[in-house]
Amino acid sequence: MMVETKPPDDGATEVTEKDHDPPQQPQPPSTDGFDSDPDKTPAPETGALVTGEPLTEAPGGDDSGGPLAPVYSIYTTWEKRWIVLGGSLAATFSPLTAQIYLPALTVLAQDFSVTDTQINLTVTTYMIFQAIAPMFIGGFADTAGRRPAYALCFVIYIAANIGLAQCQTYAQLLVVRSIQSAGSSSTVALCQAVVADITTSAERGQYIGITVLPIVVAPSLGPVLGGVIAQYLGWRWIFYILAIAAGVTLVAMAFFFPETCRLIVGDGSVRAHPVYHTFWQIIKNNSLHRRGRRAQVSRDKVTTDTNPAATADGPQRTASPAPSRPAPVKFKFTPPNLMGSITMLFQKELGILLAYNAIVFAGFYAIATALPSQLSAPPYNLSDSQVGLIYLPIAGGSIGAAAVCGPALGRNYARHAARLDPSPATGDGSGGKKIKVDRERQADLSRFPIERARLEVGLPLLLLSAAMTAAVGWALRASAHLAVLCVLLFVLGIGLVGFNNTVNTLIVDVSPGRAGAAVAANNLTRCLVGAAASAVILPMINAIGAGWAFTVFGAMYVVFAPAMWVVMARGIRWRAEIREKEERKAEKKKALDDEKNGIA
Repeated sequence: MMVETKPPDDGATEVTEKDHDPPQQPQPPSTDGFDSDPDKTPAPETGALVTGEPLTEAPGGDDSGGPLAPVYSIYTTWEKRWIVLGGSLAATFSPLTAQIYLPALTVLAQDFSVTDTQINLTVTTYMIFQAIAPMFIGGFADTAGRRPAYALCFVIYIAANIGLAQCQTYAQLLVVRSIQSAGSSSTVALCQAVVADITTSAERGQYIGITVLPIVVAPSLGPVLGGVIAQYLGWRWIFYILAIAAGVTLVAMAFFFPETCRLIVGDGSVRAHPVYHTFWQIIKNNSLHRRGRRAQVSRDKVTTDTNPAATADGPQRTASPAPSRPAPVKFKFTPPNLMGSITMLFQKELGILLAYNAIVFAGFYAIATALPSQLSAPPYNLSDSQVGLIYLPIAGGSIGAAAVCGPALGRNYARHAARLDPSPATGDGSGGKKIKVDRERQADLSRFPIERARLEVGLPLLLLSAAMTAAVGWALRASAHLAVLCVLLFVLGIGLVGFNNTVNTLIVDVSPGRAGAAVAANNLTRCLVGAAASAVILPMINAIGAGWAFTVFGAMYVVFAPAMWVVMARGIRWRAEIREKEERKAEKKKALDDEKNGIA
């Protein structure tokens, strides 16, 4: 699933005794993410827009040979793709677990002798913990690292699945189902945080598109898989199979998935504590160490045999000093910071983005919840497995959105970079001076209109989503042919998932260093509003019909759309205010520390 980065051709990652160079000579930089220059520090997130005059005061460069900002990540394009794919596969467990369980609800109600309403509470509690748990894990992952966070999630998830398969009472089912949600739900936030770790703003759109696929594809496949397993193996095997799949994924990630948190490994080359090493890296390092020791013993023997100063008492030789190796970055447990995600809800730009994205995704939850009841009734009369297949067009649309939105976001980013004039003489960003976009170096976005670069792609998709949401409702009301409904759902998937891609990318862009907490806050608002939409959609359909019910959701997209124009117009100013506030806070903290230490 994962690939380790290769050391450069002109040097070796490990320093062994076979190197005859003096130890004080610098070693070439490592690209394996663990054994590296001892003095290397995380690369600053600056300098992707390169001209004769840098966009900001951050390190920049020009085509004439000026200084360039550090490369943002040591990973190659294909290595980034494999890393993101691995994170996306891990993120599949959250939406898959929520949906694969649904076909067995009736059987569970019978086995535990409870009503359908009571068994549905297990779905409600799952969604509540799905919203809350990432707020703890996201903040923990931003400070303690991605690999420890993944390990914690999967250990909890595997244990919960085994417990669910052994449940004997309804109370046990309710409690352990909540624990299961706490283990699986954070994987989506972790996946998007990994994307923020290794990709620059110029290339991030294409990778964010990959991470959204599990959110839509898994709910489409989950009911089908759950129905088949429950029918032929029994409902307990749903949880056994999930535990086995999670165990395989955990082992694969332990062997190959590298630590990406920039606080821990910087651009991927900072030497980290062994707890962050992959098993493959540990095996490789041990192998290199053993080969180095054998080579040293061989050289010692040659020296003893050929040294004329050797005596009967043994060789008189002076051992060469061993190369100095830096102490790895220490592992430090950091408790989860719940307030980190909550405070983001009250920031002007992030608050608007999170709230609006939740409203848009509420439409998706409403449609996903309403389809089974509408399609299993006359005139469609579809079976449970056939209803599950109707979700596949949405999954197909999401794949199309990922294929289209990624390149579109990249082109629009480059277009705005070409229009932006970084010269202080103009200062309005409209001078028309072309700027070279370096995808290997992260831009300082303090004066870059990243909101426009993202939302100009997303807003047309938003309007498409509004139209298709209403169209699906009226197609159900008119009992349209299934082919018509499938086409509408496919286009709806393009619009909804495409807009979600752009907003998710923007949320990560405006939250440097806090991607895990930001995505967790996004998950919180989306799940809570989605749970409310799932609860009200059927009463709405019963009261006013499917056509008008879905039209209400589509109209909400349009009514609140001006909020996105406000973000585009004032986003740069709001980000500057936050940056100034953080700088003042840092200065105040430094002054207090100096006063405490007695520094004048």
